[in-house]
Amino acid sequence: MRDFPSCFGESGVQVADSSSSSTTKVAQNLVTCVYQCKLRGRSCLITVTWTKNLMGQGVGVAIDDSNSQCLCKVDIKPWLFSKRKGYKNLEVDSDKVIINWDMSNAKFGSGPEPLEGFYLAITFNLEMVLLLGDMKKEAYKKIESSPVHSKAIFIARREHIFGKKFYSAKAQFSDRGQMHDVTIECDTFDLKDPCLVIRIDSKMVMQVKRLKWKFRGNYTILVDGLPVEVFWDVHNWLFGNAMGNAVFMFQTCLSAEKLWINQSIFDPSVLTWSSSQKLRDCQLQALHAYHLFILIPD
Repeated sequence: MRDFPSCFGESGVQVADSSSSSTTKVAQNLVTCVYQCKLRGRSCLITVTWTKNLMGQGVGVAIDDSNSQCLCKVDIKPWLFSKRKGYKNLEVDSDKVIINWDMSNAKFGSGPEPLEGFYLAITFNLEMVLLLGDMKKEAYKKIESSPVHSKAIFIARREHIFGKKFYSAKAQFSDRGQMHDVTIECDTFDLKDPCLVIRIDSKMVMQVKRLKWKFRGNYTILVDGLPVEVFWDVHNWLFGNAMGNAVFMFQTCLSAEKLWINQSIFDPSVLTWSSSQKLRDCQLQALHAYHLFILIPD
């Protein structure tokens, strides 16, 4: 099945299949975000993929139309051998797309995504389409654009998380909602009855006992007053090899159960970006964002 967006795996930053047992930790250290926007009145998707490997940090940008046709793509290579500041000029049907970035003062945590001191700006015919980072004034000054808030809507995020029994990440369950700390605790070794616990901002919102019988499933929790559907698959942890990954998906689409009505088995090799094709049946708005976590043991 074709990945979503269609040029996701061809955008210069090669994304490893989450089901591959030969994938290295370096290749899987990535965060991918998808935003919906409009270019000349037509709906488009912008995919931003942050990567980290032995060469340093990098980022890839791809733009798809509503038919999953790749309009343009660019790879900003790891910072060790390339400039941390610059721009790329692209054309989409004779329209001008410019990608500007400044990572010269960017601060990073343990992951590939910068935390502060940066901007990544995408303009379409000199109109701001997407602006990421905390250096917004510098971005508008660079591209000589009026400070108009970008209308791009965040709709999806996927990240690979490493740990032993404890995994943590940050998640935003609506386009401009509050940022939350998500922790997943699961001890599958040397236990007769392993248990899965999920906490949001240190508060336990979900607990799954008898995990060997419930290694796949879904459950609805409330975050910021919104129903969030949690899907999990820890089969590889319990019955696979020692390096098997687990998949967790947090989705705020209110009609989430309709997306899986024809899915008899919750398969992590299927639950990749291709699952987003089913999300097209939902109206892509701020409340339809989802997060897909691939948990990999250290």
